[in-house]
Amino acid sequence: MANPQNNDGAGDGPKGRLTQLVRTMPRDTNPMGDMFGGWLLSQMDLAGGTFVEYRARGRTATVAIKEMTFHERVFVGDLLACYCETLREGRTSITVKVEAWVLARANLETKIKVTEGVFTYVAVDSEGRPRPLPPQ
Repeated sequence: MANPQNNDGAGDGPKGRLTQLVRTMPRDTNPMGDMFGGWLLSQMDLAGGTFVEYRARGRTATVAIKEMTFHERVFVGDLLACYCETLREGRTSITVKVEAWVLARANLETKIKVTEGVFTYVAVDSEGRPRPLPPQ
């Protein structure tokens, strides 16, 4: 199986840390057999949330999603890999670029960027109120 952390040499590869890897399943498709955009968005949000929880050392909440771009279709059986990198940190928030790549079921050596977006999360306390990020 291909290593989803390494590019296959064709063009620019994934940027950031591999945070989520999931196989696409039939239950998440539209009637034409393509993955629902909402399913893909939720996988990216899960990846970004997991990524920032390590930096925030605890609970976070999604507060904004912007610059979402869908480049290619995703099919049943593809392996979806989400990569995250920090773009900006504020006092309580972290803005992350999330790239979604697939390792096509027909050729796991081929990686294709299918979607990317910018997600902002805020660190929250046990009551859901914003809290300062801990020191690095």
